[in-house]
Amino acid sequence: MISKLINRKIFTLLKVQYSNMLEYRVEIALWAISGIIPFFMLNIWTNNNLNESINISNDMLSRYFLSAFFVRQFSVVWVVFSFEEDSLLGKVSPYLIQPLNPFYRYFAQHIAEQITRFPFALIIACFFFIFNPESIWIPDFFVLLLSIISTFLSFLIQFLIQSIIACLCFWTEKASSIERLLFIPTLFLSGLLAPVATFPIYVKSWIYLTPFPYLIDFPANLLSGNATNVSGGLIMQILWIIILFPIFRKIWSAGTKKYTAMGS
Repeated sequence: MISKLINRKIFTLLKVQYSNMLEYRVEIALWAISGIIPFFMLNIWTNNNLNESINISNDMLSRYFLSAFFVRQFSVVWVVFSFEEDSLLGKVSPYLIQPLNPFYRYFAQHIAEQITRFPFALIIACFFFIFNPESIWIPDFFVLLLSIISTFLSFLIQFLIQSIIACLCFWTEKASSIERLLFIPTLFLSGLLAPVATFPIYVKSWIYLTPFPYLIDFPANLLSGNATNVSGGLIMQILWIIILFPIFRKIWSAGTKKYTAMGS
């Protein structure tokens, strides 16, 4: 009975957020188009024959950056900006008296936005294949399933990281500034601009201990068919989720206590 009630609440929340996202589908289409950084990087790599230095063919490199585009489309997170705005507008107070943690609301918003974004991402991929027909490939079902799971885990990692930063709004009005600082290593170390396999050895010796390669590089390699440690990558993604979730719970608890103490 309780599980049915919870499932009904989750479904209702997703349905409401999806309806809201449909009202902004033009804006979401623009967001999807704005995520074509991997295609610019592909152009740089192929036009300068940089892939020859890492022994990756043009087709495999094209597949990697297309996969990176898809992973980025369905793992992008903006919760810190939403929570910061709600905090400044005073919307957090009514959220706190509700039985549902407000971050479930933001989580549902992200899932609804991804569903709305999906057809636009497919259209962009179709145009990519029109101009690069030699890059067309169809991953087998098992690889595709693992890629979807890995992309979702990547989304969870980024959602938890941003949620931790968002909770800092209880202490500062500009938590988004901290997120922008984190965006720099994320941009360069996640595999969005270049496959991690192309990095110098001294960088690769420590980067796989951080969450960054598992945000874009690992799911993209998995989907594109490039060589990657599947079990090791999935284990590291799950491990980072296990590490980040209690940190979020602790900071959220401390933040809400401070917030209610100030409001009392």
